[in-house]
Amino acid sequence: MAPRFSTRWARFTLLTALPGPPNSRVEWTGRLSARAEARCLNGVVTSFGDLLGPQPVLLTGDDEAESDLLNGTAPAQVAAAHPTASIAWAYLADAALEASADGSDIGKVIEAYAYARTGYHRGLDQLRRHGWKGFGPVPWSHEPNQGFLRCVGALARAANAVGEQDEYLRCLDLLNDSDPSAVTHLGLA
Repeated sequence: MAPRFSTRWARFTLLTALPGPPNSRVEWTGRLSARAEARCLNGVVTSFGDLLGPQPVLLTGDDEAESDLLNGTAPAQVAAAHPTASIAWAYLADAALEASADGSDIGKVIEAYAYARTGYHRGLDQLRRHGWKGFGPVPWSHEPNQGFLRCVGALARAANAVGEQDEYLRCLDLLNDSDPSAVTHLGLA
């Protein structure tokens, strides 16, 4: 949920590209422009509007895997043929979560957790190959990024279903850091 500002003065945390440990944070208090205010979510300014931050990462995707999924090939077959395609793992995780919509079938929840974790790690590998350093924007609007982001969302839902709150919160933080709109698109807001 975005903070409500009574004035355009705010204190927020900024991920820096300055020398220091990765993901170091700097506190700043000052006047926000209306544009900066709109980009501030939960007190964190993303590099969508941060000139110091890294450029958004735009994955290339796996056209063959995406085509197979759109043409009705079973997600398990697509994942077996294209194991690096996060989107296939996202389909599998989402299907397992839907099979246990109320969370009563713990086996399906664990299955979803495993699929989502696999797709998440495959997505991290791709992000790193595209220059991602562990932080920075991964826009939902770029369709090839959605496989990774969907896996993070499915992992959050599965972790929440088994009571793993720390993992659930880490996934939400990653989604917010990647693209705050992803949380809404994934129904986690």
